Amino acid sequence: MAFIVQQLSFEHANGTRALKGVSLAAKSGECIAIIGPSGSGKTTLLNMLATGLKPTTGMVEIDGTNPWSASKKVLKNLRANIGLVHQSPPIPSRQRVITAILAGRLGQWPLWKSIVSLIYPVDIEGPQACLERLELSDRLFERCDCLSGGQLQRVGVARALYQAPKLLLADEPVSAMDPVLSDLTIRQLIEEAHSRDATLLASLHAVDIALRWFPRIIGIRDGEIAFDLPASEVSESLLKELYSSEMGILPKQDNLLTA
Repeated sequence: MAFIVQQLSFEHANGTRALKGVSLAAKSGECIAIIGPSGSGKTTLLNMLATGLKPTTGMVEIDGTNPWSASKKVLKNLRANIGLVHQSPPIPSRQRVITAILAGRLGQWPLWKSIVSLIYPVDIEGPQACLERLELSDRLFERCDCLSGGQLQRVGVARALYQAPKLLLADEPVSAMDPVLSDLTIRQLIEEAHSRDATLLASLHAVDIALRWFPRIIGIRDGEIAFDLPASEVSESLLKELYSSEMGILPKQDNLLTA
């Protein structure tokens, strides 16, 4: 699912500008990483592409549709094809893992099936297969409040895999995982995108993961795009400049790659 944003800006109610004239585009099947200091606007950008936030100014077009001028029916269908993986998945603590994963398709199912799925699993094999890809299949029927932060993040990823969206947005999806699980999870997201020609846009704090797995890197600083380059062209000097405002000094490369 392709998207285009032009001169996109967003201002919070308190007057803080999270994004300032951002323009970028992605083709169907692209895998892109967004990096940048905390508070630079990465999460805001993802939420706007997920149609959760309306831009203050500028234009958003997803799969040829402007979400904010579309009918309710068109907007519902569009949102059913957009998956958002949260850094802290909004999953009720007493909910079972299988129910949390099935929720990925609530926007695609008829109302009766959605209601039934909240009471009794309407599919077991699908969620099981998604968890197996993330080495978490033994937790299918556990309550979510029995899981660690990293396990909850993998449940959130499994829900997105089960949804099978055309636009997959991931906001710090591996921040609570160790390096091995982080690589496993990112690999599954990228393989999912490639297998269905879906677009993947992931915000990552770990620069080393972004450079290792994603062919295109977008750097964001102070709500603006600092660079948009192939991973092979992202230099140490660019990274130092990108993160200098957060560190107060020009940080060492090692610090950036493990941030």
